[in-house]
Amino acid sequence: MPQISPKRVSMLHGVLLIALFSCAAFYIGDAQFFKDISFSPMIIGIILGMLYANSLRNNLPETWVPGIQFCSKRILRIGIILYGFRLTFQDIVNVGVSGIVIDAIVVAVTILGGIAIGRMLKMDSDTALLTSVGSGICGAAAVLGAESTIRTQPYKTAVSVATVVIFGTLSMFLYPIAYRSGLLDLTPQEMGIYSGATLHEVAHAVGAGNAMGGEIANVAIIVKMIRVMLLVPVLLILGFWVARRKSGDNAAEGKGKVNIPWFAVGFLLVIGFNSFDLLPAALVDTINYIDTFLLTMAMAALGAETSIDKFKKAGAKPFILAAFLYVWLLGGGYLLSKYLAPIWL
Repeated sequence: MPQISPKRVSMLHGVLLIALFSCAAFYIGDAQFFKDISFSPMIIGIILGMLYANSLRNNLPETWVPGIQFCSKRILRIGIILYGFRLTFQDIVNVGVSGIVIDAIVVAVTILGGIAIGRMLKMDSDTALLTSVGSGICGAAAVLGAESTIRTQPYKTAVSVATVVIFGTLSMFLYPIAYRSGLLDLTPQEMGIYSGATLHEVAHAVGAGNAMGGEIANVAIIVKMIRVMLLVPVLLILGFWVARRKSGDNAAEGKGKVNIPWFAVGFLLVIGFNSFDLLPAALVDTINYIDTFLLTMAMAALGAETSIDKFKKAGAKPFILAAFLYVWLLGGGYLLSKYLAPIWL
């Protein structure tokens, strides 16, 4: 019987450590408090990983680090691909032209505007990009996808995820209050589009939508899922952008090969397969559960590589950028939903 090399065993230890964090995140996420605030296991996972990074990390063998990095890279990409089982192309048809157009405008303006504001703030370009993608598309999952494409330092990813958690959670409580008080003069259909097009995480859209009623929740979730689908073209564009940037940095050496993020293509193919409804609903639910576990492992691994010192290094600028983008999502999203959506409704 062939023996497993010590290096492989050490790597397995790192993977098992992150798997335990993921189990703990699921257990904690079952608490009613975290269900009430729609904190997904993914968000809890990155918090647990960061707690580990700032407490026990120095007491564990360095040989475990490759296993942690395996979770933050390979397992992350598998999780993004399987995320496609949550979506179908029929979702696009159900919500109509208005949701698609508004989603496209929100995503484009948020990402391009965020990059521009990041330059004005003289921010690190990778952090500005990750923060903008997270605000513009689907929160933590989008940040993870973009990180896997541009391959930057884990602490930048953790900072960007933190901005999503803060502002997305704030909106989840703010939207129902503003709608029920009459502050937002929108029909249920328009409110659903507004929520889905501007809330950060899928969990935030679910939480806020359910708090405002089933009709709003259904529209909000579909519009939100269309934003998730837009992750594919964004990642493909990022792949070409990264190649062009490397080509500029290494012009003398003739480098700059286009690095297509194949996991994004896999994500799209899974959506297409899922659109045919070939698998039993119970099996799809199981796949989605496994996928959430894998993404939670990836988040915990990224958190495990993020110390407080790195947060200090990033400074306040990512949160300032996220605040600007938040104001745009609140105001710009409202105007789009109020005056543009009725054209196609």
